[in-house]
Amino acid sequence: MEKANRKLSSSQIIIIGFAAGILLGALLLMLPVSSRDGKWTSFGDALFTATSALCVTGLVVQDTATYWSEFGQAVILLLIQTGGMGVVTVAVAISTVSGKRIGLRQRSIMQDSISAEKVGGIVELTGFIIKMTAVFELCGAVAVAPTFCREFGILRGIWYSIFHSISAFCNAGFDLCGINGKFSSLTTFVGSPALNITIMLLIVIGGIGFSTWDDVRKNKFRLSRYKMQSKVVLSVTAALIILPALYFFFFELSGLAPKERVLASLFQSVTLRTAGFNTVDLAAMTGVGCALMIIMMLIGGSPGSTAGGMKTTTLAVLLGNAVSVFRRRENAHFFGRRISDDVVKNAATVLTMYLVLFIGGGCIISRVEGLPLMTCLFETASAVGTVGLTLGITTSLGALSRAILILLMYCGRVGGLTLIFAAISGSTGTQRYPQEKITVG
Repeated sequence: MEKANRKLSSSQIIIIGFAAGILLGALLLMLPVSSRDGKWTSFGDALFTATSALCVTGLVVQDTATYWSEFGQAVILLLIQTGGMGVVTVAVAISTVSGKRIGLRQRSIMQDSISAEKVGGIVELTGFIIKMTAVFELCGAVAVAPTFCREFGILRGIWYSIFHSISAFCNAGFDLCGINGKFSSLTTFVGSPALNITIMLLIVIGGIGFSTWDDVRKNKFRLSRYKMQSKVVLSVTAALIILPALYFFFFELSGLAPKERVLASLFQSVTLRTAGFNTVDLAAMTGVGCALMIIMMLIGGSPGSTAGGMKTTTLAVLLGNAVSVFRRRENAHFFGRRISDDVVKNAATVLTMYLVLFIGGGCIISRVEGLPLMTCLFETASAVGTVGLTLGITTSLGALSRAILILLMYCGRVGGLTLIFAAISGSTGTQRYPQEKITVG
């Protein structure tokens, strides 16, 4: 086993770790103790649910509240927590607690897992991530407890508070509100400021990335001292929340009361960052609204966070490169710092990969199921972006379509470059071919 580990690259270990976690979760969810009726769950349903939970997506084929028992819900919650923090992060944390020495090899894998800049201080950073995760999730559970306890009683309310706080922070989108109506998500709480604001804050904090947390911890409110990446992440995140919220407020949610309209507009904008909760009927959105949601879901959260998607930095690099071309500058730059050509190439590769997966999967599902293409594209964008929002077709899909969604969820959570580097290992080629121009645009 040790020899095999030494032969595997960091990227390969990460994807194998996620695959092993999904398989273990599926086997646990198949057990009779995991379902409320005490019967065995089919491997297909268990695998889909385990993949969705560990990949912090939120797409489900069985209502979480009414189908799964408390044991099954606990398994799902454990998968969500593991997937949100990262399989490697959890493994390193367990090793640290048990007193095992963390070698250079493990530190390097950990660096790739959380997108850290350097190996030095990685164990300390891991400890910081675990502590802050526990603090944020505990504070979130306390904040929403009054709402859930008032609605569902003390004991169930406490469990619901813990479950939804972890699910929101990990950008998972799993909920237990199906007892108010199957697959209803948080639609019955559209007018609750405490619940809406808390869930939104947890989603944003979980989605901005661990390295940004570290920057905030070290520099507090001295924004000028932040790293360039942290500035980009915070700027793009703010823009991707405010602009869609304004669109939803003025063009999509005019039927709601003013207070509910403000909360719902912000909530729908935030949840598109790969969280997967919803407080309004998404099927009632216009075609333009659905297209906007698809774009936001593909972008996703930030690197090294609990969120999936192409990442905010990928969008920023591509836009920055476009601006540099328009201005006839050699390189893209942000906040007085130049972006290397390698980063631009990586961003273009990630975009290409996500578009191929998203469009290819949507076209296949549309052809197989006989459903409108836009509806299927919404589903595949939600899967590959690890969002979990749906227009209501997930439960009715056939085996092939579900298999496609499982693959997309897995690819979306593991990450585009991780998959590419895992598939193509070895040294970089040094040969250079003769250069010749090609016309584009």
